[in-house]
This record gives sequence, structure tokens and C-alpha cells, in this order.
Amino acid sequence: MTVTVRLPGALRDIAGARPAVPLEVPGNATVGDLLDALAAVLPAVERRVRDERGVLRPHVNVFVGAANIRDLALLATPLVPDAEVYILPSVSGG
Repeated sequence: MTVTVRLPGALRDIAGARPAVPLEVPGNATVGDLLDALAAVLPAVERRVRDERGVLRPHVNVFVGAANIRDLALLATPLVPDAEVYILPSVSGG
């Protein structure tokens, strides 16, 4: 199935300026599987999303549609065909 990963401006410079990346994943894929597929295509982006242990970085939010995966099953959150996944790093400043 195809799932689209939407990238914010902060990550587009390391993604070749692409705002969205369609990825093919198995029909029973989870967010973790999707991030594995993203790592194969854009490893620099994936390293900003997960740490060296494969855990979601605390300053990154991932949404499947409108649902934050931190409120669901994190990386085990299941995906559906044509889902849109948004990666949003936290923004801070003062």
C-alpha cells in the first residue's frame, strides 16, 4: 500500500526540497515500518525522527492523519492505505 509522509520545511533541505514522500509498505504496516522504509530512501530525515536505538525522538511529533501517535501505540500504530503521516519537529524559541 502507499502511504505519504509529509515533511515540514525544517526537514525539506535534507529531503531534496520535497514536501511529501510517497512510500510503499506492506498492507499490515505500522508507523515503525514506515520509518524503516523512509530510512531506506532518506536516511538523514529518518535520523532526525528516531534515535540510534530506533526510538522516536522526544522533540518530534508524528501524526497519522489528525492522530498524534504518542496518544496511540507509538511506532506500533497501524497504517491504512493512502494514509498521510506528518512529521513535525518541535519548534522553540524566545
